[in-house]
Amino acid sequence: MTTATRAGVFERLAAFSYAHRLRALLLWVVVLIGITGVSIAAGNAYHNDFSLPGTDSQQAQSVLEKHGSAQADATVQIVVRATDGIHSDGVENRVQGMLEKVAGLPGVTDVRTPYEDAAAVSEDGTVAYATVTLDGEAQNVPKEDVRTIIETAESVTGDGIETAVGGDAARGAEEAEGGAAEGAGILGALVILVFLFGSLVAASLPVITALFAVGSSIGLIALASHFANVADFTPPIMMLVGLGVGIDYALLIFSRYRSELLDGASPEQATRSALDAAGRTVFFAGCTVIIALMGLVALGLGSLQGVALAVALTVLVTMAASLTLLPALLGVFGARIQRQVSGRAAKARRVEGAGWRRWARGVQKRPWAALVVSVVALGALAAPALDLRLGFADAGNDAESTSSRQAYDLLAEGFGPGFSGPLIVVSDGGGAGAAAELQQVLEETEGIAAVTGPIPTKDVAVSTVIAFPDSAPQAEETSRLVDRLRDDVLPPLEESTGAELLVGGPTAATEDFASTVSSRMPLFVAIVVGLSALLLLLVFRSVLIPLKAAILNLVSIAAALGAITLVFQKGWFGVEPGPIEAFIPVMIFAIVFGLSMDYEVFLVSRIHEEWERTKDPQGAVREGLAATGKVITAAAAIMIVVFSAFMLSPDRMLQQFGLGLAVAILLDAVVIRCLIVPAVMQLLGRSAWWLPGWLRGVLPKVELERHRLDS
Repeated sequence: MTTATRAGVFERLAAFSYAHRLRALLLWVVVLIGITGVSIAAGNAYHNDFSLPGTDSQQAQSVLEKHGSAQADATVQIVVRATDGIHSDGVENRVQGMLEKVAGLPGVTDVRTPYEDAAAVSEDGTVAYATVTLDGEAQNVPKEDVRTIIETAESVTGDGIETAVGGDAARGAEEAEGGAAEGAGILGALVILVFLFGSLVAASLPVITALFAVGSSIGLIALASHFANVADFTPPIMMLVGLGVGIDYALLIFSRYRSELLDGASPEQATRSALDAAGRTVFFAGCTVIIALMGLVALGLGSLQGVALAVALTVLVTMAASLTLLPALLGVFGARIQRQVSGRAAKARRVEGAGWRRWARGVQKRPWAALVVSVVALGALAAPALDLRLGFADAGNDAESTSSRQAYDLLAEGFGPGFSGPLIVVSDGGGAGAAAELQQVLEETEGIAAVTGPIPTKDVAVSTVIAFPDSAPQAEETSRLVDRLRDDVLPPLEESTGAELLVGGPTAATEDFASTVSSRMPLFVAIVVGLSALLLLLVFRSVLIPLKAAILNLVSIAAALGAITLVFQKGWFGVEPGPIEAFIPVMIFAIVFGLSMDYEVFLVSRIHEEWERTKDPQGAVREGLAATGKVITAAAAIMIVVFSAFMLSPDRMLQQFGLGLAVAILLDAVVIRCLIVPAVMQLLGRSAWWLPGWLRGVLPKVELERHRLDS
């Protein structure tokens, strides 16, 4: 006699969506079209907030904005190289005419030509630049306006004249649009699913579910950008994570559904059973991703908080689609999928999980060898991360075909490598005397090639002095120069003049951002690891399982950061070397930690199910790996394909994201889930499920598996 437990929430939700499948599908279509239509009509208001309250660079920017300094607004440099010299008659007339046109363009508030400023001409007279002041900060200037400036500047190129436009606004205007990476990722995922299920219809369902979720999320975030601070690089990150997670979650449920069909269940009962089991796993796995992302809020960085909330919303919508839209799709295509599964049932039963059982037995025979080799390999890959240097890519990392890179190279050739990364030192108080002393001190400071200023503001008490390092903006020497100015050079001058001296500008702001991220990282890691471990403690009622999961996830993340360091910082495989984007480590940590917990929950929940049924720790590991190995491998392969596709993006930040996430998932699925977890579980034996008696009585009981008891 079989006694069935009462249907759970996810089973009842599946039954409702299955019974009302056409209504559920129509509702999702209406939601997607409605949100997309409204977001297109309303547009977006993406805004990059890189403010860092309490830092020197942010305070310097605030002072300049308050007192009406031109240095508070964005600028671009129109760089000209003339073989006959910048002052030759033919060259001067053409350049002056072009600059007069630029002065009349939209968004331009001022143009300072090299014919007004002798310091803007190189010593040999062949390279010069004009400073174009824009209306607003670089990240908020309309790209169309900057592109018009670039086109106008390039109109005089030829006949011995070479022009290029540099500056952050110019770099932003030249960024290529995305789309190819997402398309390549979806196509790769579809191919893997077809090989996995042998049917285009079955393979399409997880992809359709993910596309509905990601499409709805992007529309919602575009609308939310009107009310909250959302960075303009948020949508591609949402698509990257949403596609991977969406296909993964739907795959986990669909795989369980297929197993139920193989066991002889009807399409409706298979749908209900799949959601009752795998649906719970998806729900808790999604919660761990959201918890990890919410940890980014603790960093207090406006530019990352918006990204964290957007990606968390994407995961939430993805969970909703997996739990409501997928059952409806299974209701529509269930009979057809059942016929396809039945046609291969005998073969499927013969091979289902056999290879994974053999693999698990092999690891269990030599657990120490598997553990030591794996840990040493991961440690070797993680070692380069100790030399990780945070910063932001500048024009020196751009493609040589871009105008911003050409301007960077021309300025470095004519004025030195540090010219594109000036330090803007603000003198607040003390009047003209303090600013003059500041200029003199900076001119005598080692590591500074040239000094311009003092430049007054509308307030006579506030001036700026621009210092050009003799090293490139990304060089470690420049970082040390910023620290030396703040710690050693400027404090004595502040005491003698009574002025407040602040080191600002893009280069100093980059140093402040990297320093802020590094200082707050321990708190962030503690919050994410602590909350995720607590969730696993509740689910599996074990002390060692959450501890093992946390340690292994940290190791895989360190190895992923090591791979990023080798490729993007050391310049492996021909990549232009440079610092790692300052927010990449925390973003990768949040996303990878959450995604790794997905596989942890999925694998260990099946092991736990067998443990509860048999109380055989070794057998539970074998059966758990046999039941989930194929699905985890396929899910990981899909994630790797989707994330790797983003390395096709021209954006360096997305390339780093794609590589880091792909490497982390590869290591997690292959090394950790297939080698380290079975080895550790073998060594722990029954103690893996140990929980102190006093804690057992305090913790609420949360089940991922619903057991039916035979009597």
